[in-house]
Amino acid sequence: MVSARQIQKTALTFPNLLSALRLALGVVLLGIAWWGNGRVFIGVLIFAFFLDLIDGPIARCWGMVSVLGPKIDSYADFSVYVSFFIGAWWLWPEIVQREAVFISLLGLSIVLPALTGLIKFRKATSYHTWLVKTAVVCMVPASLLLFLGGPAWPFQVAAVISACAGLEEIVISLLLDEPRSDVRSVFDLRGRGTGPG
Repeated sequence: MVSARQIQKTALTFPNLLSALRLALGVVLLGIAWWGNGRVFIGVLIFAFFLDLIDGPIARCWGMVSVLGPKIDSYADFSVYVSFFIGAWWLWPEIVQREAVFISLLGLSIVLPALTGLIKFRKATSYHTWLVKTAVVCMVPASLLLFLGGPAWPFQVAAVISACAGLEEIVISLLLDEPRSDVRSVFDLRGRGTGPG
């Protein structure tokens, strides 16, 4: 856990630049999908997911944790996932139609927690729960496998895990009086109060 003294006030850190790059890759993914290049789309998507894996650990290991970091990371997550959904629809409409229930479940697990935070706090939340991290670790390979012609069941399982993660984030927003960053689980709120952390 990073102490308040170790959190940097500056926004210009290497991990934040990685998150900003990932935010921009959302737009790049849309352009690639629009031009119909599925292989490049998958390659850029893998690169975006790789950046997501390394920006947080780099920030913690190099002492570059900042106030803005979790927020940029959450915006970048949203950008990449929304672009992934739209791009998948353009590139592989038959797969999207076949897996519409699970893709909708995944989409709702991203949109509803974000809306809950925006409605309650008037700003985006950035909890980064363990369940969300688990969902991402499951969803990334499962999605790639699905859109590369593999079996659908890993994606379906990952969508259910994502739905559970989204539900947990909604509950966290409902329990908190003010938004907090890096709430690892709804159980972190027990006995610690629900004010800012």
